[in-house]
Amino acid sequence: MRDHKVVGRSEWLEARRAHLENEKRFSELRDQLSAERRQLPWVQVDEEYRFHGLDGEVSLADLFHGKHQLIVYHFMFGPDWEEGCTSCSFWADNADGIDIHLAHRDISLVFVSRAPLAKLENYRQRMGWKFRWYSSHGSNFNFDYGVSFTPEEMGKGDVFYNFRMQNFPVEEAHGISVFYRDEDGAIYHTYSCYQRGLDMLNGAYHYMDLAPKGRDEDALEYSMDWLRRHDEYEN
Repeated sequence: MRDHKVVGRSEWLEARRAHLENEKRFSELRDQLSAERRQLPWVQVDEEYRFHGLDGEVSLADLFHGKHQLIVYHFMFGPDWEEGCTSCSFWADNADGIDIHLAHRDISLVFVSRAPLAKLENYRQRMGWKFRWYSSHGSNFNFDYGVSFTPEEMGKGDVFYNFRMQNFPVEEAHGISVFYRDEDGAIYHTYSCYQRGLDMLNGAYHYMDLAPKGRDEDALEYSMDWLRRHDEYEN
């Protein structure tokens, strides 16, 4: 960082204005992609999924909480795990508290994992989160939406994740799935994304992208090697 170019204010302003044009093009492209995303075809959901939450055993329709739109964050927390995934916890930190705002745009946001409800609730209280978290333990929901893999699938070496066959190290993965419920009660799957597709949901990363060192992950063994649960940092 010591060798970075340093200029006067007028030259900085010229460079900043040039970069602003690129930022505007990026914003326009993002708006275009968002519009295309909303135009994707839908698939009707006929499976009767059941979930367990603090409000008891509920259906997929119940997760809408009276809204027409539902966003499900697939949080990596397997049935035999003792705590939730570190990176999913990072994303959860960025989502906690926004559900009230989403609700005023006709959107229900919930988190879903395969771990039993008692484990989810213990971990949620440890982390201090307030969002709704449901267990899909005993249902095919996570498997059908591409974020959990059977022992047989894991044994073959490659699993179907992020719309392609690839090697994956564990039986749980993270993702987002979006649903719409019409006036007649029919439910449709409208969108899912995985891996880097979730970057847009992490505000902390976007703050880092504004800073001179960016995410500062290039020299690490893997990109998120620095990350800890928010109660595990030494300082």
